[in-house]
Amino acid sequence: MDEPAELLTSERVELRQWRVSDLDALDRAIRESRDHLLPWMPWAADHSRRNTAEFLARKREEWTTGQTYDYAIRVDSTVVGSCGLMRRIGAGGLEIGYWLHPGWCGQGVATTAVRLLVGQGFRLADVDRIEIHHDAANSASGAVAHRAGFTEVARAEKPEGPTAPGEVGTEVVWRMTADEWADGEFR
Repeated sequence: MDEPAELLTSERVELRQWRVSDLDALDRAIRESRDHLLPWMPWAADHSRRNTAEFLARKREEWTTGQTYDYAIRVDSTVVGSCGLMRRIGAGGLEIGYWLHPGWCGQGVATTAVRLLVGQGFRLADVDRIEIHHDAANSASGAVAHRAGFTEVARAEKPEGPTAPGEVGTEVVWRMTADEWADGEFR
């Protein structure tokens, strides 16, 4: 498989490749989530509709080149967040990133999204591990990684220090290998 499916579904959560037509829905979700995102996502401070439009155009191009595979997280056809698979951790690896509207936190939506991404990521021919990286202060992201079956493999001070207001500058790395996924415990 050269790229993941454009649509991934579970009983409740749908991941759909971002479209330019998602501008209004994504812009609204970011505006409503801004205070929730600011401690962890530096880009949220400068959010604008124009930035959102540029993001959507860029994500289409990055999908085509295989650099990233980004999805709208949707529940009942409503955009409630964003997630993706990114090729930025070296050969054989993908990193998962995600954010969720605060009204949907604590309901298993992010964990389900991560599991859907893992299933697709390991279908790509060259992938042997998938990781989640987050700042140590972002315990919610760590809880998602843990619930999705990832194992914490490293904690280290980031050379650049904190990059967002809520961060302490310690990066936590969680990993799942293709063999662990094949064992099926967390599917």
